[in-house]
Amino acid sequence: MARRNKSSRERWGFRESILTFIPGNSVYGTMRSRNARHGVMFILPFIIGFLVFMLKPLIESLIMTFNDVNLIAGGGMSYRYIGLDNYKYAFTVDPYFNQRLVEEIPRMLINSVATLVLSFVIAVILNQNFKGRTLARAIFFLPVILSSGVLPGIESQNEFYNMMQGISDQVANSSGVNLSQSLQDLLAVSGMASGVFDVLFQMIDAIYDIVMASGIQIVVFLSGLQAISPSLYEAADVEGCTAWEAFWKITFPMVSPLLLVNAIYTIIDFFMKNDNRVMERINELWQRLEFGHVSAMYWIYFAVALTFIGIVTVIISRGVHYYED
Repeated sequence: MARRNKSSRERWGFRESILTFIPGNSVYGTMRSRNARHGVMFILPFIIGFLVFMLKPLIESLIMTFNDVNLIAGGGMSYRYIGLDNYKYAFTVDPYFNQRLVEEIPRMLINSVATLVLSFVIAVILNQNFKGRTLARAIFFLPVILSSGVLPGIESQNEFYNMMQGISDQVANSSGVNLSQSLQDLLAVSGMASGVFDVLFQMIDAIYDIVMASGIQIVVFLSGLQAISPSLYEAADVEGCTAWEAFWKITFPMVSPLLLVNAIYTIIDFFMKNDNRVMERINELWQRLEFGHVSAMYWIYFAVALTFIGIVTVIISRGVHYYED
């Protein structure tokens, strides 16, 4: 097994990408081209669904950002071109959008990092050979099934759940003690508080959301760990490598491509959640039928998320190791 050198990756450009799908050339028969075609076939249903169901609404929402949109009695909408006024409203007039955007983005990024770390650690543990491993894997994937619709419905509509949550909040308020805040204050008095502790406590406070969002990432990491050939660890053991050295020299480099996949998925997952305060503000304006303002805010939010995905991709890609099969 040999690692791809930098020059071989740079030689694969736009021309080679086109030749991948054209039979009868030297590129078409390579393993990389076959893998690329298999990948395209795998996502082809999504591409077709996007073009059929999502492309038109996406274009219409972009058009709305440059217009004052109002409902017409009897059905339909009227458009009046106003240029960039909707974007100016989002940035300079709306009293909540910018504030919530600045507050929510760091929180979502912290949660994304915590989710990646937690899911990777759990995947490594679940990859070990122990009794009840299948049951443990099912338990960690269970939040993905529940969060798809069942659990949110229980949380919002179950009277018993709401009653117990109310009792818990009243007990916490009546005691006058917030454990997380009290510990932060204690560290501040002792001189140990810092930005690192602030981030750590934000992760602790958001542990429920982090665990609920880690199911898919655990499965992806686990699939990568199971694809590593045992012969690599056997060779490392013969050479006298410790378990720690084998982890950093074999396990982590082999799984690093999946780290990029999971990072992109996690960022999108957290940014697109309807329960963050930015989405709540957008939904408030939607209920007031301010379609132009809502569309502009959606596109701004989309651009911000896309920017962070691009930054994370560039950073993680520098540490990703690719191997020839």
